[in-house]
Amino acid sequence: MKVYGIPNCNSVKKALDWLNEHKLAYEFHNYKKSGITKNTLSDWCKKVYWQKLVNKQGTTWRNLDPEVQKAITNKTAAIQLMMEQTSVIKRPVIEFGDQLLVGFDEAAFEAAFL
Repeated sequence: MKVYGIPNCNSVKKALDWLNEHKLAYEFHNYKKSGITKNTLSDWCKKVYWQKLVNKQGTTWRNLDPEVQKAITNKTAAIQLMMEQTSVIKRPVIEFGDQLLVGFDEAAFEAAFL
């Protein structure tokens, strides 16, 4: 299992605490420090809609110029934005097997991992 996120994000902290509490092994990828590849984002977009990956509720999105926001109308534009502004990616993103979880939802974690 690989967990993508930013360590100081509350949702990521909750997810990591939940995984640790349930003694589930994972690798953590800090995409603020290590970035994110176009291939990874493209793979994610095959598993979930790109709209689910772009966090339009977050500060990063709200601080974008309105013209930039309006230009995010398709997968290609969204991937480019997520590569340039990793903080706009909804957190955490968890890859396990061929599945992908986006965000922390305790019920979804229980269904997926227990």
